[in-house]
Amino acid sequence: MPMQRLLAEVTRRHYPNPPATAAQLAEFESRVKWTLDPDLRAFYLHCDGATLFDPRDQDPNYRILPLSEIERARVRMRHEDSDTYGAASWYTLLYLQDGDYVLVDVAQQVDGRYPMLDAFHETYPEVKQIASSFSEFLEKALASGDDFFWLNGSTPEG
Repeated sequence: MPMQRLLAEVTRRHYPNPPATAAQLAEFESRVKWTLDPDLRAFYLHCDGATLFDPRDQDPNYRILPLSEIERARVRMRHEDSDTYGAASWYTLLYLQDGDYVLVDVAQQVDGRYPMLDAFHETYPEVKQIASSFSEFLEKALASGDDFFWLNGSTPEG
């Protein structure tokens, strides 16, 4: 599904934040020292983060982080900027709940887009690729009915 259709669905059926400005994107890219791929740029110009499904849930299954909350995964998850705790190119993009994240790997690109990785807090820095791009991830997430699609519909507790 094209990114514009996915973004329209996020706006119509979910809970997007107001858009990021071009200045905020430039500030973010300067801070992290990598460039947003086309999917991520489109998303953040459309909304600076979003909660999918129920925003009243204290720990929603899908909370796409605003630019200000994206950081190197090993710092966020292990509080240390060391290769022992994962690649320097892994950044948090979605907070799932209970310290679990979906990461973007900015060292790799498939057709100009960054792959998405599952980062379970108990086994991190072990990760698993779950989508080849943010648009692929978003399409599957929106169709998931609020389940973690890469876990065959189960929740972290189950």
